[in-house]
Amino acid sequence: MHPLLVQIIDTPQFQRLRYIKQLGGTYFVFPGASHNRFEHSLGVGYLAGYLVRTLKERQPELDITQRDILCVEIAGLCHDLGHGPFSHMFDGRFIPLTRPDLKWKHETASVQMFEHLITSNKLEEVMKSYGLVLEEDMLFIKEQIGGPIDETSCVTSWPYRGRPKEKSFLYEIVANKKNGIDVDKWDYFARDCHHLGIPNNFDYKRLLIFTRVCEVKNQKHICTRDKEVGNLYEMFHTRYCLHRRAYQHKTGNIIEIMITEAFQKADKFFEIRGSGGKVYHISTAMEDMEAYTKLTDCIYQEILHSSHPELEEAREILRKVERRELYKFLGETRPESKKEIVKSNSLAESIANSKPEKDPPDVELKAENFIVDIINMDYGMKEQNPIDNVHFYCKADPSKAVSISKEQVSKFLPIIFTEQVVRVYYKSQDPDVISAAKQYFIQWCMENDFTKPQVTNSLIIFLGHLALDQAGERAASPNTRGHPGDECS
Repeated sequence: MHPLLVQIIDTPQFQRLRYIKQLGGTYFVFPGASHNRFEHSLGVGYLAGYLVRTLKERQPELDITQRDILCVEIAGLCHDLGHGPFSHMFDGRFIPLTRPDLKWKHETASVQMFEHLITSNKLEEVMKSYGLVLEEDMLFIKEQIGGPIDETSCVTSWPYRGRPKEKSFLYEIVANKKNGIDVDKWDYFARDCHHLGIPNNFDYKRLLIFTRVCEVKNQKHICTRDKEVGNLYEMFHTRYCLHRRAYQHKTGNIIEIMITEAFQKADKFFEIRGSGGKVYHISTAMEDMEAYTKLTDCIYQEILHSSHPELEEAREILRKVERRELYKFLGETRPESKKEIVKSNSLAESIANSKPEKDPPDVELKAENFIVDIINMDYGMKEQNPIDNVHFYCKADPSKAVSISKEQVSKFLPIIFTEQVVRVYYKSQDPDVISAAKQYFIQWCMENDFTKPQVTNSLIIFLGHLALDQAGERAASPNTRGHPGDECS
């Protein structure tokens, strides 16, 4: 490992990543998922260097310099410096709830934390001593992590300023905005699958063997052999499987929702000292990198074991997590139509108002006790097939880039590349209340063109009543379309 990388690692800003779980609340479900952002960052830094050195050796004409290699390694190493407590729970759940008007991403904080790391540890002169040109190379590293610094430059043909267009391929190694094939994914697929006990069918080592740079429309892109297209589909399918089986696990998600709720209640009472002694809170710490350096998963334990009366509500929620008294899962459903569901408070209110007409339960249900979790799963580019943005080369002419359509690969591939799942929970441990809440949820699904949720045997009788009622309605009105999936699943 390069000495400069070692000096970056041995700083408080980088060591902070030892205390942020890679998979957040998933660790509460998969005990093997105890790994942190620290080791993932080391892996990405290593793979970034390995890939760029492979390209330099394979294609000397690319004029990849030692400066380029070192900058790519630093970007890989530092790409996740900006993650908050419990990783994606922080920027995916907590910040949108506490600061809904703030368009904030952890990549933005990664760039800011990298700057803070370099300046506060006085590494500028060290960087220069290893041949880096600060003005150009700091910009290049930050662009690899967070994209173009000047958003207005995106309207031009080449939006980056750290490296010229002739080296465009260097921006596709750490965080590939073009098609999502990058060393960040290569590391976390292998690492997460290992710790979760989920098979990884994607072989990044094989892909490295066949990676080279080709020119496409006057711009250089990283390409791979045509015969590796199946391996790439496996890569994106692995991503989907990890989301479906682990990252979006129903129990892991509700635990993150409860931790988020606890942090939300603790927010204005939890103080973090930043630069100049200024006080910040959980939701504002990322405004000051000195304060943000102190914000890790450790705040969970600090709140749980605190004695401040103002934190009692937050403490009680975390105690429930510890005792596994989680909000109860009512079921999950999917929209029958192609409409996209956007999370809002009106969904919970709508479910709370969906009282079953036949044998309604004699229980009062409150809208604020319904938790609606909307999950989007895809191949990384929403409804688009990411392979459409990948270029390949053939053995006959390695310098020429070609595209490969899905139809050329196999008929046994996805037609739709995104799906949306709606999960509903209820804040109660009372079996009668939960049974009633499930009936309300099922009624809502039937009324709003959603698939029938998977249910337990205790609700089969209720579903039978619904099926009989719908059968009677269809008999009275032959032109009425029956709801798909009327049979109990």
